[in-house]
Amino acid sequence: MDYLVDTYFDDLQLGAVQSTRGRTITEADIVNWCALTGDWFVLHSDKEYAARSMFGQRIAPGMMVLAFSGGLGVPPLAKAIVANYGSDRVRYPRPTFIGDTLHAEIEVADLRPRDDATGIADFRWDMVNQDGSTVMASRLKVLLRRGPDAG
Repeated sequence: MDYLVDTYFDDLQLGAVQSTRGRTITEADIVNWCALTGDWFVLHSDKEYAARSMFGQRIAPGMMVLAFSGGLGVPPLAKAIVANYGSDRVRYPRPTFIGDTLHAEIEVADLRPRDDATGIADFRWDMVNQDGSTVMASRLKVLLRRGPDAG
Protein backbone atom coordinates (compact mmCIF):
# COMPACT_ATOMS: atom_id res chain seq x y z
CA MET A 1 0.00 0.00 0.00
CA ASP A 2 1.30 3.46 -0.89
CA TYR A 3 0.74 6.07 1.80
CA LEU A 4 -0.21 9.55 0.60
CA VAL A 5 1.38 11.10 3.68
CA ASP A 6 4.71 9.41 2.83
CA THR A 7 5.02 11.08 -0.58
CA TYR A 8 7.87 13.51 -1.07
CA PHE A 9 6.69 17.10 -0.72
CA ASP A 10 7.52 18.05 -4.32
CA ASP A 11 5.55 15.05 -5.62
CA LEU A 12 2.31 15.85 -3.76
CA GLN A 13 -0.65 17.36 -5.60
CA LEU A 14 -3.33 19.53 -3.99
CA GLY A 15 -6.57 17.57 -3.80
CA ALA A 16 -4.93 14.14 -3.93
CA VAL A 17 -6.93 11.71 -1.77
CA GLN A 18 -6.56 8.35 -0.07
CA SER A 19 -8.84 6.06 1.92
CA THR A 20 -7.14 3.61 4.24
CA ARG A 21 -8.04 0.11 5.31
CA GLY A 22 -10.57 -0.21 8.13
CA ARG A 23 -10.15 -0.99 11.80
CA THR A 24 -12.91 -2.15 14.15
CA ILE A 25 -13.00 -0.52 17.58
CA THR A 26 -13.21 -3.13 20.35
CA GLU A 27 -13.94 -3.04 24.05
CA ALA A 28 -10.34 -4.19 24.60
CA ASP A 29 -9.11 -1.13 22.68
CA ILE A 30 -11.00 1.18 25.03
CA VAL A 31 -9.99 -0.66 28.22
CA ASN A 32 -6.34 -0.72 27.14
CA TRP A 33 -6.44 2.97 26.21
CA CYS A 34 -7.96 3.88 29.58
CA ALA A 35 -5.36 1.80 31.40
CA LEU A 36 -2.43 3.26 29.46
CA THR A 37 -3.55 6.90 29.69
CA GLY A 38 -5.40 6.94 33.01
CA ASP A 39 -8.43 8.36 31.18
CA TRP A 40 -11.20 6.48 32.98
CA PHE A 41 -13.92 9.01 32.06
CA VAL A 42 -17.29 7.38 32.78
CA LEU A 43 -18.59 7.58 29.19
CA HIS A 44 -15.70 5.29 28.19
CA SER A 45 -15.50 3.01 31.20
CA ASP A 46 -18.89 2.72 32.95
CA LYS A 47 -21.42 0.72 30.94
CA GLU A 48 -24.36 1.58 33.20
CA TYR A 49 -23.59 5.29 33.34
CA ALA A 50 -23.11 5.44 29.56
CA ALA A 51 -26.41 3.58 28.99
CA ARG A 52 -28.22 6.46 30.74
CA SER A 53 -26.34 9.12 28.76
CA MET A 54 -27.43 10.81 25.55
CA PHE A 55 -25.33 8.22 23.66
CA GLY A 56 -27.07 5.16 25.17
CA GLN A 57 -23.80 3.23 25.36
CA ARG A 58 -20.07 3.63 25.95
CA ILE A 59 -18.16 5.77 23.47
CA ALA A 60 -14.54 5.56 22.40
CA PRO A 61 -12.20 8.28 23.69
CA GLY A 62 -11.73 10.93 21.01
CA MET A 63 -7.97 11.03 21.52
CA MET A 64 -7.87 7.27 20.94
CA VAL A 65 -9.68 7.72 17.61
CA LEU A 66 -7.14 10.41 16.66
CA ALA A 67 -4.25 8.13 17.64
CA PHE A 68 -5.68 5.22 15.67
CA SER A 69 -5.93 7.44 12.58
CA GLY A 70 -2.14 7.69 12.60
CA GLY A 71 -1.85 3.93 12.68
CA LEU A 72 -4.07 3.71 9.61
CA GLY A 73 -2.48 6.51 7.59
CA VAL A 74 1.21 6.59 8.52
CA PRO A 75 3.57 3.80 7.42
CA PRO A 76 5.92 2.18 9.92
CA LEU A 77 8.96 2.94 7.75
CA ALA A 78 8.54 6.36 6.17
CA LYS A 79 10.95 7.64 3.54
CA ALA A 80 9.49 11.15 3.12
CA ILE A 81 8.22 11.98 6.61
CA VAL A 82 10.55 14.05 8.79
CA ALA A 83 8.11 14.69 11.65
CA ASN A 84 4.55 15.33 12.70
CA TYR A 85 4.32 19.14 12.57
CA GLY A 86 1.05 19.35 14.50
CA SER A 87 -2.72 19.55 14.25
CA ASP A 88 -4.59 22.80 13.81
CA ARG A 89 -8.07 21.47 14.41
CA VAL A 90 -9.64 18.27 15.70
CA ARG A 91 -13.41 17.82 16.01
CA TYR A 92 -15.62 14.85 16.89
CA PRO A 93 -18.98 15.48 15.16
CA ARG A 94 -20.33 12.00 15.98
CA PRO A 95 -19.47 9.42 18.63
CA THR A 96 -17.49 6.27 17.96
CA PHE A 97 -19.01 3.15 19.53
CA ILE A 98 -17.62 -0.28 20.32
CA GLY A 99 -18.02 -2.31 17.13
CA ASP A 100 -17.68 0.63 14.73
CA THR A 101 -15.25 0.07 11.87
CA LEU A 102 -13.31 3.21 11.03
CA HIS A 103 -11.06 4.18 8.16
CA ALA A 104 -9.11 7.35 7.51
CA GLU A 105 -9.92 9.63 4.59
CA ILE A 106 -6.95 11.82 3.77
CA GLU A 107 -6.68 14.74 1.33
CA VAL A 108 -3.83 17.12 0.52
CA ALA A 109 -5.31 20.49 1.50
CA ASP A 110 -2.29 22.83 1.36
CA LEU A 111 1.41 22.74 0.56
CA ARG A 112 3.97 25.22 1.86
CA PRO A 113 7.70 24.97 1.11
CA ARG A 114 9.74 25.45 4.30
CA ASP A 115 13.32 25.44 3.02
CA ASP A 116 15.42 23.74 0.33
CA ALA A 117 15.14 20.37 2.05
CA THR A 118 11.58 20.31 3.48
CA GLY A 119 8.00 21.41 3.07
CA ILE A 120 4.89 21.36 5.23
CA ALA A 121 1.91 19.45 3.91
CA ASP A 122 -1.50 20.19 5.38
CA PHE A 123 -3.84 17.19 5.20
CA ARG A 124 -7.56 16.90 5.80
CA TRP A 125 -7.33 13.87 8.07
CA ASP A 126 -10.73 12.43 8.93
CA MET A 127 -12.01 9.20 10.42
CA VAL A 128 -15.18 7.78 8.90
CA ASN A 129 -17.32 4.91 10.21
CA GLN A 130 -18.93 2.00 8.39
CA ASP A 131 -22.04 4.11 7.66
CA GLY A 132 -20.02 6.85 5.96
CA SER A 133 -20.39 9.25 8.91
CA THR A 134 -17.41 11.36 9.91
CA VAL A 135 -16.57 10.69 13.56
CA MET A 136 -13.37 12.76 13.62
CA ALA A 137 -12.47 15.72 11.41
CA SER A 138 -8.98 17.15 11.64
CA ARG A 139 -6.21 19.04 9.87
CA LEU A 140 -2.82 17.44 10.23
CA LYS A 141 0.45 19.10 9.26
CA VAL A 142 3.43 16.93 8.35
CA LEU A 143 7.01 18.01 7.74
CA LEU A 144 8.17 16.19 4.59
CA ARG A 145 11.42 15.86 2.67
CA ARG A 146 11.30 17.61 -0.70
CA GLY A 147 12.89 14.64 -2.48
CA PRO A 148 14.93 11.50 -1.91
CA ASP A 149 18.18 13.44 -1.57
CA ALA A 150 16.79 16.29 0.55
CA GLY A 151 17.33 16.56 4.31
